[in-house]
Amino acid sequence: MKKFDLHERLIDFAVTIIDVTDNLKTTKAGNHLSGQIVRSGTAPSLNYSEAQSAESRNDFIHKMSIVLKELRETHSCLKIIYKAKLYLKEEQYLKYSIKENDELISIFVKSIETSRSKNK
Repeated sequence: MKKFDLHERLIDFAVTIIDVTDNLKTTKAGNHLSGQIVRSGTAPSLNYSEAQSAESRNDFIHKMSIVLKELRETHSCLKIIYKAKLYLKEEQYLKYSIKENDELISIFVKSIETSRSKNK
């Protein structure tokens, strides 16, 4: 996968998260999670852009770790939304979002591991 493709995938994921937030129930919990997930779910694409301009391998690893942290936070939010039945659209769309989130987490875990092994 080319770096550009991954960046586009992160942008598409951010758009998916924006759609999820726009389709949550307007309850206290829905409103709270909406604010939380829109921040954590759009941050990976922005932080990935920063990682591409890293000043050193350690800086790159640090920035990629932030991307991973935000993806994991988003994953928790998506699971809460799913289990609490806060999503208004078809359940399949939310399941797709969780699956894509899982795949992105796996990509970043591997990328960070590879970068750390090259750093030794």
